[in-house]
Amino acid sequence: MSASLAELEAQVTELRDREAIRECLTRYSRGIDRFDRELLLSAYHPNAIDDHGKFIGTPAEFADWAFKQHTEAHLSHQHCLFQHRCELDGAVAHTETYFMFAGMNRQGPPLVLNGGRYLDRFEKRDGVWAIAYRTCVRDWGLMDERPDMAQQASFTSTRALLPEHIRDFMNTAPGPRRDAGDLSYQRPLRADQDRLTAWNAL
Repeated sequence: MSASLAELEAQVTELRDREAIRECLTRYSRGIDRFDRELLLSAYHPNAIDDHGKFIGTPAEFADWAFKQHTEAHLSHQHCLFQHRCELDGAVAHTETYFMFAGMNRQGPPLVLNGGRYLDRFEKRDGVWAIAYRTCVRDWGLMDERPDMAQQASFTSTRALLPEHIRDFMNTAPGPRRDAGDLSYQRPLRADQDRLTAWNAL
């Protein structure tokens, strides 16, 4: 039996929503790699929060911070996206997107590689899907020595450039877990207000 018109419309809406979320993720990667501020900000709602481990704040604050970090540390870089899981719930979606970061360093080893996951809460507002909250979890790094799994700062390519108080702050971020305690299971995914308060006090 063929699907009813209502079922088809629901399926098409879901596919359009999923594609809009994927397209938003690619805008983020292109925006940050090309230093395209407008494109990068288009991936977020204006009042979103991005917790990148060594930074937490608004999209505009994140753009300033990220562009400065990459300008000072890298000659070029890529944020590559891989497998993607999306749980739709009306106008909210929880996503987990694997990434790999590759950067050509200005100092030290020529190439750095690390990877992890973007854990995002997307919201559809006025018909537009964008990130309302993001946290970046680092899972691995190609380093000169084995990273300490309990220390998120040991995974980042710019750790040698970070002052001690930023490394300490980064180590309060959630690390990867291989069980249901991993942050990817949290519903709804929300910003850690204690970390936001601590960041604003730095």
